[in-house]
Amino acid sequence: MSIISIQAPSAVVVIRPHCFHPNPETAADNTFQHTGRERDHAVLAVAARDEVTEAAATLERAGVRTHVFDDHGDTQTPDSVFPNNWFSTHAGGHIALYPMHCANRRRERRGDVVEMLKAEYRVQDVIDYSGLEYDGVFLEGTGAMVLDHVARVAYTARSKRADPVALERFCTHFNFEPMCFDTADRFGRAVYHTNVMMSIGTEFALVGFDLIFDASRRNEIRQRLIESGRTVIALDHEQINSFAGNALELTGTGGRVLALSERAAESLTSQQRAQIEQSARLLPLRVPTIEMAGGSVRCMLAGIHLARRSRV
Repeated sequence: MSIISIQAPSAVVVIRPHCFHPNPETAADNTFQHTGRERDHAVLAVAARDEVTEAAATLERAGVRTHVFDDHGDTQTPDSVFPNNWFSTHAGGHIALYPMHCANRRRERRGDVVEMLKAEYRVQDVIDYSGLEYDGVFLEGTGAMVLDHVARVAYTARSKRADPVALERFCTHFNFEPMCFDTADRFGRAVYHTNVMMSIGTEFALVGFDLIFDASRRNEIRQRLIESGRTVIALDHEQINSFAGNALELTGTGGRVLALSERAAESLTSQQRAQIEQSARLLPLRVPTIEMAGGSVRCMLAGIHLARRSRV
């Protein structure tokens, strides 16, 4: 398999939380979120911190450059472990900052991450959409959008976290085609973020087609992915609920890997595993505490699609 992939970055940013707990402000529309039997925030925070530490070490062993930042804040940033919602990076030296729907998630944006990216990678500009929050317009990064960096398509499930105005601005600035669709789970509830039901790799795509209730749009999305040359792997409701769609393909020193949670990996069938492993090695990470907040491995990883600065 090819070592170089536009789709699969070779470096990521992760945030190690010290005040993690399921965020009450996001619970209204995040049906993946639950508190479980363990309600002691201090216990949850320690477990989540340790899960990120272990996950970062596993990524590093796979040859993925992993930039770890600690969040020593307070309980005002319980979701800081999910940085992919507030920023993304793009080939050519571009960074985007996003408007966040929940007020306490806006506190997650931090200048030291952006400054590190400027110091370690070639950055030409930072496009800041966060001012749209004052107009009630939101677009939560690569949670709201699943980006095909090759075919330049931004797949987006409609929700209050993915406003069409912000999406149109992003796609115009970054040369993506917006492809929006409506979703509903078995109880008629919309998916809060596209990246819990869809993951696009270099040679495959994982998609929860059953959640796209318009048949013509569902078929159009399937056909677009097939035309891009990818093997399309359909995920059922149970696999989506196990976060099998919340995965991110990365490039390690030995080739491409698919980072996903242990729970997600266990939900895959042997055939699906074989299809993925024709292109990327499965890299399961143990994150059961973090998944209580309604996100999983893909949400934890902000991929770096920037050229690294040369060292002299």
